[in-house]
Amino acid sequence: MDFITIIVIAIGLSADSFAVSAVNGFSKHHLRFKDNLLIALSFAFFQALMPFLGWLIGNTFADEIKAADHWIAFILLTFIGLKMIYESIRKDKDKHSSETLSFLTIIAQSLATSIDALIVGISFAFIKVNIFETITIIGIVTLLFSFSGFCTGKKYGKKISKHAEVIGGIILILLGIKILIEHLYFS
Repeated sequence: MDFITIIVIAIGLSADSFAVSAVNGFSKHHLRFKDNLLIALSFAFFQALMPFLGWLIGNTFADEIKAADHWIAFILLTFIGLKMIYESIRKDKDKHSSETLSFLTIIAQSLATSIDALIVGISFAFIKVNIFETITIIGIVTLLFSFSGFCTGKKYGKKISKHAEVIGGIILILLGIKILIEHLYFS
């Protein structure tokens, strides 16, 4: 997998973290720079860990499903993308609007925004990818997106969180289509 594709995947996966961070920034004006950085680090850690775990799971079962790997990657990425778009349209984004962010809340948000990355990691087992380079890039991009999402949310409000998830969902769907076309017609 080339560097640009990894960056695009990282951006797509980071959309949820950006959106949740934007909502946190909008609704939690009392949080300081240090708090924002710790939250962004938590999001980045889980966003990098989950694809690695998915990759391990995928490699465990790679021989059994090698013939359909491109279809699996396509279906998983499309499902995640559609799920992100659907969730961005739902109106209950205020579930993160309590006044404080406890450690458990931060961990729960980090896990919730990284579940999609676990599934993407499974698809990594079926394509040529340097997993350590990939998860490092995903972690760095998520850190940057989460941090900037919080700052943007503080400045502009909830409107941007919806658009970030839609864009991220579209990116993941397009990547799934790209993988399917490459394997069906160019490999």
